[in-house]
Amino acid sequence: MIRVAVVIACVVPLTLALLPLQLLALRNGWRIQRTIPRLYHRILCRLIGVRIREVGRRDGHGPVLILANHVSWLDICVISALAPVTFVAKSEVAGWPLFGFLAKLQRTIFIDRQARHRTGEATAEIGARLADGDAVVLFAEGTSSDGSRVLPFRSALVGAVHHALADEARAAIGVQPMAVTYTGFGGLPIGRELRERVAWYGDADLIPHFIGLLSSGAIDVTVSWGEPIAASATDRKAITRDAEQSVRRMCEAARRAGIRDPIAPRPTAAPVARPEAQPEPA
Repeated sequence: MIRVAVVIACVVPLTLALLPLQLLALRNGWRIQRTIPRLYHRILCRLIGVRIREVGRRDGHGPVLILANHVSWLDICVISALAPVTFVAKSEVAGWPLFGFLAKLQRTIFIDRQARHRTGEATAEIGARLADGDAVVLFAEGTSSDGSRVLPFRSALVGAVHHALADEARAAIGVQPMAVTYTGFGGLPIGRELRERVAWYGDADLIPHFIGLLSSGAIDVTVSWGEPIAASATDRKAITRDAEQSVRRMCEAARRAGIRDPIAPRPTAAPVARPEAQPEPA
């Protein structure tokens, strides 16, 4: 619990320091509203002990709909630490204490999957964000999983977003698969038992899970970017199928690689060898 207390003691002043600036940026439409969440989550990952290994890169800097798998609430911190993005979340998240408020500060788009008559409003907002140049992350499984497998991707929302865009806007927007794979926990390679401690799904309570991760120590995660798919190239079912297959392949590759070469800070210049040091055999 000492580690949890230390992390919270650091997170609270960090949040209070960046909160007024983000509120001002949102109110005045400043571009910095996209970069403040990235800075916040990069620091948060360092504090929690998350070590990110990134494979591939996001395609360019224009608007893109990112289709990803979903394992834990920690996915938000990990993805946000890598790129300025906007998330699509279920409407219930907006009402969560603290977490819902933070999600709103990150300009999250909330969608009510139970009320089909409101889906059009959400997809129109997603389309507007994309047309404005944002990168929008959609957890295409529709829910979180235990992390051992990728659930089938849902094509309905992908299609709704596809049709919400004008033809000229759609031609300029790409779809890119992303795989989030947790590979290490507390310095050990993740098996099924440890994966259960990272994954947050089903009826698991958020606060105990949150505290458990804060006290766990190092968490290794691989974020893999797939090949972009042109949004105007094919129909929604083909887009969704191709993205799902790509994410499955990337998750499997990340699991095989394990916790090899985790990326935390970018590498610095190599130290100068001492004169007496002998070269290592090839």
